[in-house]
Amino acid sequence: MLETDIAVEKLVADKQVDKKALIVINDDYNTFDHVIESLIKVVKHTPVQAEQCTWLVHYKGQCHVKSGSYSELEPMCTALLDRGITAEID
Repeated sequence: MLETDIAVEKLVADKQVDKKALIVINDDYNTFDHVIESLIKVVKHTPVQAEQCTWLVHYKGQCHVKSGSYSELEPMCTALLDRGITAEID
């Protein structure tokens, strides 16, 4: 294996390790419309994506709504929490 191949593989592996997930968790007090609107505004989902994620949250208890680095996801997580939506970065 060439040194460049090894270096590229290491860069790819490092980027994958840095990937985090923004997860929205089901609760008993937010409406579907509020969660959908929040995912559109905060996470920049399309209306269809936001609705699908909201149904997954409802039926499965949570949904991975966005991937990225911690620094990318942290402001989105905070904004969702500010809107009363239970969210975490994993």
